[in-house]
Amino acid sequence: VQLQASGGGLVQTGGSLRLTCAASGRTFSVNAVGWFRQAPGREREFVSTISESGGRTIYAASVKGRFTISRDNAKNTVYLQMNSLKPEDTAVYYCAAGVWSTAPRGYTYWGQGTLVTVSS
Repeated sequence: VQLQASGGGLVQTGGSLRLTCAASGRTFSVNAVGWFRQAPGREREFVSTISESGGRTIYAASVKGRFTISRDNAKNTVYLQMNSLKPEDTAVYYCAAGVWSTAPRGYTYWGQGTLVTVSS
C-alpha cells in the first residue's frame, strides 16, 4: 500500500481544512487508517484512526469534537475534516495504514506528510 497525504496549508485560528489520504493497492480496504501529527521538536502523536469498514473511530482528546475522520473504500481514500483549528494544531500530518491502533508502531505503511499551519 502506498499512501499520499494532501490538503495541508495555512489557515487562521478557527478555520477549517480537509486532509486527504489517497492510497494505491488492493489491500487498502483491509487496513485501518490513522492520522498522526508531529510538531517541530515534539514526538509524533496520535490524532485519529478509522477501522477497515469505517464503523469504528477513535480521536485524541485534543481534537475530539473538532476533527472528523471518514473513509471511502471505493475511492481508496481517507479524509480528516479539521474544524475550529487552533495554533497548537500546527504540525506535519501523516496518514498511515495498518492494524487498529493508536500507536505508530501498529502501522506499516506511511504517507509523506502534509504541513498544516494555523496562525493566531
